[in-house]
Amino acid sequence: MDNDSAISALAALAQGTRLDAFRLLVRHEPDGLAAGEVARQLNIPQNTMSSHLAGLARAGLIRAERHSRQIIYRADLDQLKALTLFLVKDCCGGRAELCEPLIAELVPCC
Repeated sequence: MDNDSAISALAALAQGTRLDAFRLLVRHEPDGLAAGEVARQLNIPQNTMSSHLAGLARAGLIRAERHSRQIIYRADLDQLKALTLFLVKDCCGGRAELCEPLIAELVPCC
């Protein structure tokens, strides 16, 4: 991941509804959720939610797949991994022991 991609992803996540939608989609991996279900669960009008989902898709954080009449959205976990690694790649100047608490927090949730 480069600076521009990271900035785009972080900008997309820097809004409450988009952040909530992304986190919801991460929780529903690998199946994803229909756009209407994302809107329902977050109590957001569908047309507003479509706009937010489009922003996340442009940033490369989610993918959309058409299934009959529904569009199923899924978090792009590879992009999440790339963004996370981009942010911590040079963590603590190469002193791995300083990053151990961060890694310890991530391991149980994954």
